Amino acid sequence: MNSIIPAPIARQPWQMLIPLFLLVGFGAAVLYSAAGGSMEPFAASHLMRFALFMVMAAVIASLPRDLVKLLAYPGYIAVLVLLIAVEAIGAMGGGSQRWLNLGPIVLQPSELMKPAIVLVLAKFFSALPFGLIPTWRALIPAVGMIGLPMSLVLMQPDLGTALAIGFGGAVVMFLAGLPLRWFVTGGAMGLVAAPLAFFFVLKEYQQRRVTTFLDPESDPLGAGYHITQSKIAIGSGGAFGKGFNNGSQSHLNYLPEPHTDFVFATMAEEWGFVGGLFVLIIFGIILRWGMRVARRAQDRFSRLLAAGMTFTIFFYVAINLMMVMGFAPIVGIPLPFMSHGGSSMMTNMICIGTLMMVNRWNREAPRLGLK
Repeated sequence: MNSIIPAPIARQPWQMLIPLFLLVGFGAAVLYSAAGGSMEPFAASHLMRFALFMVMAAVIASLPRDLVKLLAYPGYIAVLVLLIAVEAIGAMGGGSQRWLNLGPIVLQPSELMKPAIVLVLAKFFSALPFGLIPTWRALIPAVGMIGLPMSLVLMQPDLGTALAIGFGGAVVMFLAGLPLRWFVTGGAMGLVAAPLAFFFVLKEYQQRRVTTFLDPESDPLGAGYHITQSKIAIGSGGAFGKGFNNGSQSHLNYLPEPHTDFVFATMAEEWGFVGGLFVLIIFGIILRWGMRVARRAQDRFSRLLAAGMTFTIFFYVAINLMMVMGFAPIVGIPLPFMSHGGSSMMTNMICIGTLMMVNRWNREAPRLGLK
């Protein structure tokens, strides 16, 4: 087979790419149905964006380790400058100021910060001697690098993206070896600060999302409408669904945002439990491959980078599924590779490209143990 298939093709991680292609194709089918049986405006652009970002991922996968390390701090600073620019000249949309209009493209810098925070912290901790990692000299700079972009994103306001940045950074800090007691203390402080944040930090609509999560039936036609309709759509699908292109909740416009945040509910209504199980299995395969890449990494930087990118994808999946099923407040996190949206597709394909890059480093490096 090696003589038939060209080497550049044969050495690609097909155990991840084939499930990924299936998931994106299934997502396109769901978006086709969400548009009432039409490739426009969702399915066609979904596939086009994936193809474009797949090329980007292939370019990322070809980068050498030394260049990636060199770009870690400049890349983080560049995205931080873009976040500051959003506050100064950013475009408004849906009541939030999150985008930069750069002529031919509209960029959401906060999405770029999700992989950027993982990269810069992997570089930071890989350069520290092991003896300094469980000390305040490691904790304070890392918390600062996480807290600054989180604060800027919360000002937009975008709670979901801020939480994603914090989660990715915390995962890298934990895997780098910071003491567990620090995370326990941080969690306890977060619980104490949560009531204050609810009343003095969150916007009114964000407060309604929290209260709706706690009691969605209290206002089923108002603040609880989204989650109520999502539960109806998922539950009405049963074991095998109502059939492709036969979802009443999305077609009759009962289900809000059936092509973005609630695409899983759209899918579950038409494909049922079987469709949902298929999606979960595919995500499980992709995430398991990502963690295997991290475990096989030959140095601390590569291991932290791969694990951080894998958990960034995991955060998207976990929060979106919990959100549409009523186990988490609605925070505007789309489902990777299935929801329609260029920003989330870009972020998750950067993660995939980075994992492919570390996988290539693993394949090319001799087995000398972790450094």
